[in-house]
Amino acid sequence: MNTFGYFSASYKYSDVTNLVKTPAMNTFSVLNISFLIRKKRTNKHGEAPIYMRLSIDQGRAEIATGRYINPLSWNGKLNKAFPKKKGGTQINQFLDVLKNGIFEHHTAMVKKGEHITAKTLKNRFLGIEENKRTLLEVFEYHNKQISELSGISYSPATIQRYVTTLDHMKNFIRHQYKLDDIALNQLKYAFITDLEHYFRTVRKCNNNTTYKYIKNFKKVINIAIRNEWLEKDPFAKYKASLVEVKREFLNKDELLQLQNLKLNLSRLDIVRDIFIFSCYSGLAYVDVANLMMDNIRKGIDGNLWIITQRQKTRVPSNVPLLPQALSLIDKYKFYPAKKSEEHILPNLSNQKLNAYLKELADLASINKILTFHTARHTFATTVTLANGVPIESISSMLGHKNIRTTQIYSKVINEKVSRDMNELRKKI
Repeated sequence: MNTFGYFSASYKYSDVTNLVKTPAMNTFSVLNISFLIRKKRTNKHGEAPIYMRLSIDQGRAEIATGRYINPLSWNGKLNKAFPKKKGGTQINQFLDVLKNGIFEHHTAMVKKGEHITAKTLKNRFLGIEENKRTLLEVFEYHNKQISELSGISYSPATIQRYVTTLDHMKNFIRHQYKLDDIALNQLKYAFITDLEHYFRTVRKCNNNTTYKYIKNFKKVINIAIRNEWLEKDPFAKYKASLVEVKREFLNKDELLQLQNLKLNLSRLDIVRDIFIFSCYSGLAYVDVANLMMDNIRKGIDGNLWIITQRQKTRVPSNVPLLPQALSLIDKYKFYPAKKSEEHILPNLSNQKLNAYLKELADLASINKILTFHTARHTFATTVTLANGVPIESISSMLGHKNIRTTQIYSKVINEKVSRDMNELRKKI
């Protein structure tokens, strides 16, 4: 018995399976297998647990065999049970099965040229994957990567969407599986369909919001596949699509009603002006909020243009200034309550703007739900497309990456033309 309080014996194998020269190590590695018992861990029946010890070079790893034996029935010199003792033969047969299993895994690792240590061999035998990745781990890795590219390749709004998606994924895993995380190799098709169901029922998301969250999730899965952290794509058989939604915009009469509305409250006057500015420039909220005098320059035709790029997509958005937008720049040139003297218009949060726009719609007798994005749609339809501006020019001014995005507005105009012509048919 040694100083650790258990009997030990070593059985060294030196055949070609266990004496190998691996490419990773470029040295001979000898696999030693020992079976031993630990007397200090005896159970209530006085039996000691049997362990299997793996030794490769200077590294060691131990595996509990799950078998117990009376220390008096253990042959420490031969490293096995006395066969004549009760149950001794069965224990020795079981230990031989374990030993052969180790050899099989060791041989497979040698054939693949893997770097072999006692720990990696133990993990392979027990079915524990080295460097096993989890879904949330990869998602956090992705979010860290894009956050470091903030203002370069990704806008803060896009980064925030992925942060929100990650929060939803954490809540879903707790809700569905009662876990804090899940291994990548456990992701199957059912995980995606359950996630979709969760967004629609528990989170009460509409089709397009659900689609966008799952699209964000799919991007993270693609990263895992490309890095070979995940072998099978759980999205292989999954299909989903956006549902085309009605894009609200102001027609010519409604736009004039809002422009000519007499207002006594300065806050509503400011909100109306910011909204009208977007109606005649096509800029989204964040781009209007960040617009500065430096963005107003002479264009190729000698007239003043807005020269900027969309924060959302980093795509250039160059718009010739229409008189209505230019007059608002002049109106607020010396307005004190701006982010800075160089900013074009007063700054209000998108939330406040949308709240006040509902109030303005009531005052102007406009029976539509106005949001700030309605202004961008109004520019694309009523201000430009309905007045004969080619769709290619509109796409460029809106900063769309793909003209198919802009073509949605031509469908809107065609629908209006169709309705108007149907009314005309009734009259004639």
